[in-house]
Amino acid sequence: MKPILITGISIVNLALISYAIAIVIQNRKKSITRHVLTFLTIGIIFDITSTICMIISSGKVITFHGMIGYFSLAGMLIDTIMSYVNVKRHGLNSVLSKKFIRWSQIAFFYWLLAYITGAIIVMSR
Repeated sequence: MKPILITGISIVNLALISYAIAIVIQNRKKSITRHVLTFLTIGIIFDITSTICMIISSGKVITFHGMIGYFSLAGMLIDTIMSYVNVKRHGLNSVLSKKFIRWSQIAFFYWLLAYITGAIIVMSR
């Protein structure tokens, strides 16, 4: 395996941990805390970095798994932006709507789908 791919895999695992922490805290507290914003932001940074590493490693910008990954990254980016907007409008620790929490869960589970398909692709090589 190429070193850049190994780096990308390591970083995407950090994104998984960061996103999971953010979503679990958000679901438990039913609000957006500083920790949620911090872990979502760190997750986005790790996700973008790992995506770049994987593109460099494969030499291809467009692949089937890549498209799944881009859409899942976009979903988490939208969730992160919506979280910041929500905090700007309602303040930290304000109660979230069920609709907002559901969107975050869906975005995260779609991201998990991309993560799992990537892991299956790597293990099948």
